[in-house]
Order: sequence, then C-alpha cells, then structure tokens
Amino acid sequence: MNELIAGVVYFVAVFAKAFQQRNVAFVNYKMVMPISYLLAFADVSVIGLVTIEASAAKALLDMLPIAIAIGTGGGTGAISAMYLHHRFFTHARFK
Repeated sequence: MNELIAGVVYFVAVFAKAFQQRNVAFVNYKMVMPISYLLAFADVSVIGLVTIEASAAKALLDMLPIAIAIGTGGGTGAISAMYLHHRFFTHARFK
C-alpha cells in the first residue's frame, strides 16, 4: 500500500515541480505560491514514505517496488503538468 501512496504522491510532487517551472518560464506569478505549498507537502510526504520503507527493508532490492512506483508517478506527473500547463496557459494567449 505504501508503494501506491508513494507513486501517487510523487506524481503530485513532480507534477508540481514541472508546473512550477512552466509558471516561472511564462511569468505566471499568481500560481507560484499555491504550487510552492503543494510542492512542500508532497516532498515531505514522499520523504516520510521512503523513510518508512527503507527502515523496514532488509536489502536494497527490497526498495525496488517503491522505486518503480515513484519513478512511474514522477514520469506521468511531468507529462501531465506539461500538457495541462500548455493547454490552459499557453493556448489561452493565442485564442
């Protein structure tokens, strides 16, 4: 269950990081603070979950499921943030 939670939370973490990068690049001030708080919450949550899993692991290989979950969540989070930011902010300027 920790793997699923970690994957979802890391999706949120990387989504927020990618979205924040786009906010900075496109000078979108109003979104910076809310995304910063989301980033902080997600980072603290992921660190806590990894700490719990690492303390229970007997070998490095035991960390593979959570690493796969976090990697998958991160990749899909970045792709989603790129798509949504482009869709809602970049296109809006040209319509």
